[in-house]
Amino acid sequence: MRWFFLILTLFAVMLAVGYGARGTKFSKPPFELFPDMDRQYKVKYQKPSEFFEDGSGARRPVVGTIPMGYQAPLNKKDTPVGSEYYRSGLFGDFYGDGFPEEVKVDAALLDHGRRRFQIYCTPCHGESGNGQGVVAKYWLIPPTANLVDPRVKALPDGQIFWTITHGKGLMGPYSGAVPIADRWAITAYVRALQGASGN
Repeated sequence: MRWFFLILTLFAVMLAVGYGARGTKFSKPPFELFPDMDRQYKVKYQKPSEFFEDGSGARRPVVGTIPMGYQAPLNKKDTPVGSEYYRSGLFGDFYGDGFPEEVKVDAALLDHGRRRFQIYCTPCHGESGNGQGVVAKYWLIPPTANLVDPRVKALPDGQIFWTITHGKGLMGPYSGAVPIADRWAITAYVRALQGASGN
């Protein structure tokens, strides 16, 4: 048995000498069994690339892209002219109830809110807001909020708007994806769902 280990050790030493120690200069690239990510097939930032027509390896972000964790810039729909309640859902440190003066609750707003709700909210909260969206089939703990539950129905309008804006629990913030006017439209539509549920 000791001859086996002696031959194995001798073979390992010969193999190491044959391939050379790390950092040894060769006329040809050495064979690397484990390259350890020393050389990666990627374009590094601010380096040129022949792949793109402009010769730059870095691509410009899509117009309107907002990095994760940054607040969306104000646009034409989100002008700073609106009241503090319109922009935050808060009166000082308290959630406001009712809709701000800037929001006219009518059939057009509810229809717009329904379309926004279907895009952003339905996958988790379901078509009727009962928390039985497609995500509920794959994610049960914790359960998705039932928006037509009496507990949620009792929340002030400003708190629903604030939750859409900042998120809650596993729900992330939608301030970067949904403009302020659309968040109020979704809030109005959630109220309509709650009224239609009969709870």
